[in-house]
Parts: sequence; C-alpha cells; structure tokens
Amino acid sequence: MQRIISKKRASEIIDQFPRSGVLVVGDIMADHFIWGQVSRISPEAPVPVVEVKRDNFLLGGCANVLNNIFAMGGRVHLAGVVGADETGKRLLAEFGQRGVDTAGIVVEADRPTTLKTRIVAHGQQVVRFDREDRRPVQAKSIRKILSYLRSVRDDLGALVISDYGKGVVTRPLLDGIRKEIADRRIFTCVDPKQKDFSLYEGFDIVTPNHHEAGGAAGEAIQNGQDHVRIGLKLMQDFNFKAILITRGEAGMSLFERDGRVKHTAFPAQAREVFDVTGAGDTVIGVLALCMSAGASFREAAYLANQAAGIAVGKVGTATVTREELKRVL
Repeated sequence: MQRIISKKRASEIIDQFPRSGVLVVGDIMADHFIWGQVSRISPEAPVPVVEVKRDNFLLGGCANVLNNIFAMGGRVHLAGVVGADETGKRLLAEFGQRGVDTAGIVVEADRPTTLKTRIVAHGQQVVRFDREDRRPVQAKSIRKILSYLRSVRDDLGALVISDYGKGVVTRPLLDGIRKEIADRRIFTCVDPKQKDFSLYEGFDIVTPNHHEAGGAAGEAIQNGQDHVRIGLKLMQDFNFKAILITRGEAGMSLFERDGRVKHTAFPAQAREVFDVTGAGDTVIGVLALCMSAGASFREAAYLANQAAGIAVGKVGTATVTREELKRVL
C-alpha cells in the first residue's frame, strides 16, 4: 500500500491529542462481562453450566467511544441519557473517576440504563442478554443535551454522534446539533445505526460497517466492488465530505470528496482477532481525535485503522493507548 503518513507526521498528530477537544453524543451503555468455565451440562435443560470466576463492568456504547478518546489522552466531553438505576449510578461514578464532566448526562427516572451482559466461558461468548428501552428520549432531555453542547462548543475540534439505536439520536437532536455548530469549525463524525441516512445528511464523515452501508443503500454488498459503488452513492446522496466503511477482516475503505472523488483502501491490521466487541468505537474515537488534532481524512483513517488492529487483538470492550499506537507505527 502506498505511504499514507510518515512516522514523524503520525507522531505530531498523536502528540496533539491532549490538546484536542472532542464531544461524544449518543447512547450511553454499560457492558457487563461474566467470565467462567464450563465442565458439565445442566440436568435441568441441555445447556452448559458456567462456573463464574470473575466479572467486569465496562463502559459501552458511546461511553466506550469516550473511553477510547480518554485512553488516548484526549480532552473529552460526554452527553447522553442514563436511567435512575444502579447501572446509571455506577456509570456516573466511573465517569467521575476519570474526571469526565457529567453535566451533559441527563437522568430519566422511568428509563432503564442500557446494560448488555455477556457470559464468556473459555474465551468464547456463551450468551448475551440486554436490558434496554429503545423509545426516543424525552424532548426535555434533548434540550438539556443541546444546552450542554452550547456550553462546551468553544473547546471542541470534533464532535462524535454515536448512534446505537437506543433512542438518543433522533432527528430533533441532530437538527439541534447542526444549528448549534453551524458557524463553528467542528468536525462532525457519525457512527450510524439507522438505515435512513438522511438523518445524518451534511455531517462531515460517517463510519458504517459494510452491512450498515448496504442497508442504507438498499442493497447487500456481495463482492469487492459493491462497497466502492455503494460508498460513492451514499457520499453523493447525503452530502458527506467523506465516508469510511469498515469491512471486518477486509479492512476499511475511505471515500473523500474534495473537488474529485477519491477511494483509499486500508487493509486489516490485526495479527490475530480475539474479539471485535467495540472495535467500531475505537475507530470513530481515534478518527475524531485525529481530526481534532488537525489530521486529514486519510491520515485519520490510517491511524484509526492501526488502533482498531490493536483493539480486536484484545478480549472484551477494549481501549488502545497512545503508547500502544505509537509502538505499532
């Protein structure tokens, strides 16, 4: 592959991370991992009995995007909604321990905090169960999120919209974001979940996986050339400056429009894939941080691809540090 970025330029961008402000807006979630071993089948039903050894509580959804930016040393803000339950309280405590401002987090009393619980035995996920409410959040919650954006926008170089389809990312919220940053030089990065990409129209860059891109275009990606046609179509139809399609083991494809359309392929970087959980969060977190630090789309996509290669080599919802990223460069 042609050289995208020199080591010197990459280091310059990474060294800017502590001075780069990013706001993450979206669906705040918690990931609960229960780790154990299986040695027998239940006498009650033909299912494995997991002997629990340990468990961890991790930041998930857009909170994991925040965690990736935090791990990279970025100056990060968060806005979203949690419930008035134990999971919500625990998340707020986790944010407090990281020194993250919680003023942008709205508590809705009649809404559960989204919690995904995964049971993992011998390194393999056995089952996952979710607690969630996908209804749109209250109008007053959207007003509070937009008010918070207004209060921090002077500190921002980039804004991430992390849509997990849990009710925060709605048309009223996105219209409000467009209005609040219309006269600001803030790069907008969207991790989409909904098929109707008109919701995200006009934002700078979207980062769908190949299934999401195909769904938005109304056709499945069948071969190596389909994603190129679909990427160009989505960028032109919805007025994005760029689109980054993540393609699993095939890597990523970046489409840019700066007078002419360019397509750059980024092959997968992982030596061995253990777990893809949260890899998309790593991609968009590092991408936004790089854009806030003054990187071009190609430079940011290259560094995000390298970071994703590190993340999928770890089990669980993983983050990547600046030191790890510098090491692979």
